[in-house]
Amino acid sequence: MNPKKGWYQNTYQDLIERCKAQDQSAQFEIYKLYYKSMFNTGLRIVKNHAVAEDIMQEAFLLAFSRIDTYKGEVSFGAWLRRIVINKSIDYIRARKVKFEELDNNISVTGEISQIDEDEEKEQLEKIKKAIEMLSDGYRIVLSLYLIEGYDHEEIGQILQISPSSSRSQLTRAKQKLLELLKKK
Repeated sequence: MNPKKGWYQNTYQDLIERCKAQDQSAQFEIYKLYYKSMFNTGLRIVKNHAVAEDIMQEAFLLAFSRIDTYKGEVSFGAWLRRIVINKSIDYIRARKVKFEELDNNISVTGEISQIDEDEEKEQLEKIKKAIEMLSDGYRIVLSLYLIEGYDHEEIGQILQISPSSSRSQLTRAKQKLLELLKKK
């Protein structure tokens, strides 16, 4: 066993236990460890800095108020990320986003080429901007699948859509993303 890893796990578990005892300094330590990634997770879904900030704050408050329900079956970060995603999705749903049932018969192909580092950064910025231009439904499924690493079954559960609808949303999102990138 890696001694540093064991130390980290013990320290991490100690922070969780202290949070369960309502230790505010431990809660602040957990906040400092996770706030950036939780903000970014929310921002990818809601596309609004102020809303993402609110969602992140609400997620931490909810997590600390319900920390006794954390069983340690997944990492604390994964547990907290799920809260942020659910709150983000709730926000989107409140805006009455409708997820379409789409065809599964769409294929997306593209060529990958070698590019230098500057071009890579420029391409990455173009991709980020194009993703922001996608509709909420497309952007959310794309983010949950490609960035957060959820599978279609999990995305279906989170968004209350079928896994096949998640797959078709992803396919359409990729297709739309390619169209947007070709225009630029």
